[in-house]
Amino acid sequence: MSDEAWQVVGFTLKTSALSTLLILPFGIAIAWFLARLDWPGKTAVETLVMLPLFVPPVATGLVLLMIFGRHGALGAILHRSFGLEIVFTWRAVVLAGAVMSFPLLVRSAQNGFEGVNRRLEDIARTLGSSEWRVFRTITLPLARRGIVAGAVLAFARAMGEFGATVIVAGMIPRRTTTIALAIYQDVQLGHDSAAWPLLAVSVAIVFAAVYCGQTIARRDRQR
Repeated sequence: MSDEAWQVVGFTLKTSALSTLLILPFGIAIAWFLARLDWPGKTAVETLVMLPLFVPPVATGLVLLMIFGRHGALGAILHRSFGLEIVFTWRAVVLAGAVMSFPLLVRSAQNGFEGVNRRLEDIARTLGSSEWRVFRTITLPLARRGIVAGAVLAFARAMGEFGATVIVAGMIPRRTTTIALAIYQDVQLGHDSAAWPLLAVSVAIVFAAVYCGQTIARRDRQR
């Protein structure tokens, strides 16, 4: 592959990893609330979290464009207060990957929390442990397989993201072009020979990530 193709691969890996790290704390928090608490509207929240999996990605990208554009609700604040541009920058690539992969992280982490034996938590509380210590030393370690599996699957989803990314980030060479966008561009231009190596690298990386995630999740179910 060319140097430009390897740059695209490196950029995609970095933005996918960053998007996964970005959603990790929020995903864990929401997964815990969904797994442990019941409140009016919980089903609506679960449905809202899962929406990016079923809504067309280009529609999600359009919503992000409206919100984070320079004249959008959040985009205007970020630009005016901090001078930050989101749309058509690498930040938009991270944002699109984070939004599209968030449901996978939450669902897997939620399953992990639901599988934790609450008797162990109750015993720790009777011994004087605070809620934070119970969560940090018992709940989180016991749910770690579900969380790790969700993070790996979220990374793989971010790697393959196309629809939302092309709307909110565009295909700017060496700035916002990911593997998926580069493959699409090469095919559109008739450069199939350049697209195949990128496809092979993408499949190899995603296969390894999904395989690891599925293995971790299976071991968690067996446990």
